[in-house]
Amino acid sequence: MDYNPCFIIPCYNHGKTVPALVTLLGGYGLACFVVDDGSSPDTSSILDELGRKHDWLTLLRHAQNQGKGAAVMTGMREAWRQGFTHAIQLDADGQHDLEDLPTILALSKETPTALVSGRPVFDSTVPKSRLYGRYLTHVWVWIETLSLQIKDSMCGFRAYPLSPCVELLGQEHLGRWMDFDTEIMVRLYWRRVPVTFFDTHVVYPEGGLSHFRILRDNLLISWMHTRLFCGMLTRLPGLIAYRAVNQRHWSAKKERGGKIGLRFMLWAYKAVGRSFFNLLLYPVMAYFWLTGSAARKASQDYLRRVQEYATKTGHPLSEDLNSYRHFMNFGHSLLDKAAAWNGDIKLTDADFPEVELYREVVRSGKGILVIGAHLGNLELCRALGDQTGDVTVHSIVFTHHAEQFNRLLQSINPRTSINHIQVSDMSPATAILLQQKIDQGEWVVIVADRTPMNSKKGTVRVDFLGDRAAFPQGPFVLASLLKCPVYLMFGLREKSGLKIHFELFSERLILPRRERAASLKMIAQSFADRLAGYCLRAPLEWFNFYDFWEGSDEKNES
Repeated sequence: MDYNPCFIIPCYNHGKTVPALVTLLGGYGLACFVVDDGSSPDTSSILDELGRKHDWLTLLRHAQNQGKGAAVMTGMREAWRQGFTHAIQLDADGQHDLEDLPTILALSKETPTALVSGRPVFDSTVPKSRLYGRYLTHVWVWIETLSLQIKDSMCGFRAYPLSPCVELLGQEHLGRWMDFDTEIMVRLYWRRVPVTFFDTHVVYPEGGLSHFRILRDNLLISWMHTRLFCGMLTRLPGLIAYRAVNQRHWSAKKERGGKIGLRFMLWAYKAVGRSFFNLLLYPVMAYFWLTGSAARKASQDYLRRVQEYATKTGHPLSEDLNSYRHFMNFGHSLLDKAAAWNGDIKLTDADFPEVELYREVVRSGKGILVIGAHLGNLELCRALGDQTGDVTVHSIVFTHHAEQFNRLLQSINPRTSINHIQVSDMSPATAILLQQKIDQGEWVVIVADRTPMNSKKGTVRVDFLGDRAAFPQGPFVLASLLKCPVYLMFGLREKSGLKIHFELFSERLILPRRERAASLKMIAQSFADRLAGYCLRAPLEWFNFYDFWEGSDEKNES
């Protein structure tokens, strides 16, 4: 593919900043199209002088101000007519770091079919209202594309492949003002144009001229997102298929996407508060519900099982069950977690029937093992416990990303002590470390409803919600080795509100060597029974979004 780039600069009353920009561009030996979007006579005369001075500069004019997007579209059409293949868009107000021009030109030449865009790195000059608005647009764009590939859709420093752009302009009516940058990127993505990003520093110069009008442009942007959301719905099957193909290609970056999402959640909670974020959860969780077919099916299967189990045992459920509400409850649990670590949810805000037992255990100074599950919000319980400052709590985490997760939670409240112990298996060294914690009067927390990764070993199958399901042996074996009291703890959003449950499971778990398998099954069954009881209390609080009952073949039982 031939590569013949040029510059496009939309200009509206930027007479003070555009001459320096044009001078710097002169060293690149490329043609430049400056579009005067109905500027004042002063700016128009400055642009006339630039046109006379530089023969590589083409001056295009709108008789009246039509908007930044309209100016860029005029430049694109003329550049394409003159035979250019790519257009490097630059704002005229001096925000963009021109030291990144070699980067964007190189990326555009290496990936000529792609839209190459800057991803802003802001300094302290950025207006906070603009920064918050960008993050809200990010979420909408992720929903409209069913993808996290578009890192930023509002940066005006980008390289366009002109062929698909001009074709798009001939077939669609795009926003002509500040809504243009986002809309053209989303619509090009819909047309399978790849998007590549690079980090670029962006500043808001002192005394700089901004043409962003809060009421007008926010209304236009809201209407744009309405159009794009409706357009996404009509393209849903194709977008899901495209996402599936791209996900295989981007599989190595999957964890990065999750981290970005969690960072955004924490930022949004701190910046705009819970009430706003409650509204934001609806479209965000709708996106995950629509695109996560495996998790959605697992949710529906679980809800069917708990409904049938409730009917069979004569236990009336307190709420109607549906999969989308199940996903929404998961979103609220993340928000509860952020609120608790930020100190916005206090122990007194929750209904805690066993609070006296809890305090008695704390006063005893003894170390205990707390067993929980992916039911409700165990992190919320840990955060509330941390507020008392009377006990040190350690959480066992079977993941290579525990350190990253620690840093994310500590970004909410740097004063909070978050103690995650990252382990890959229950080795003797792990047991010795945890025994030291118990002997020091500290608490160790572990979940007992996830089987070992990539292995059928180390599980025990028991009855759970009317069918056979695999539970890990590890937590119960650990409890027997630590020789300490074992408690169960769950933080549930029940119909009456937040409720914390804390109960003694066993003063000490013993696994006789000759009866080890039978004892393990009896202990696991006891835990599964208690877990099922809590599932009936708050059925939408179970957050194992995978087929928990898969492979419950008796021949695999340990």
